[in-house]
Amino acid sequence: MERKQFLRSLGAGAAFALVFPCTQGCSKDEIQGIIKEEPTGVDFTVDLGSAEASNLADNGGFILKNDVVVVRNLEGTLIAASQICSHQGYDQVRFVSDAGGIFYCDVHGSRFAQNGTPLNQIGNTTAKALKVYQTSLDGTILRVFE
Repeated sequence: MERKQFLRSLGAGAAFALVFPCTQGCSKDEIQGIIKEEPTGVDFTVDLGSAEASNLADNGGFILKNDVVVVRNLEGTLIAASQICSHQGYDQVRFVSDAGGIFYCDVHGSRFAQNGTPLNQIGNTTAKALKVYQTSLDGTILRVFE
């Protein structure tokens, strides 16, 4: 039996039930990231001497941990912000060297200053600030917290 005949024998409802999840599961947005809530209760440490933190050795480097982007900005200051974009909740916020160093979400092009202030408007959506966390350094141990 050919595929068309098989689908006809199932009827339109069953064919829709089989095909619809396949078309929805491959959308561009779902490939680019996962929708999540902004992290709360953030309080963790990173040993800057560890392999996990090796990207933080250079200015402009960043790591992702616990849905937080931890960055050594272009001036060498350690900062941290939510990896979850305030626009629509995708987990794709990263640090880029554009415009002196900004947080950027490539799903819809949201851009944020290092203090979390939105730098652009996406469509008709008024951008909300990106959550920025406090950091403190004790030797080689960086604490990221609210």
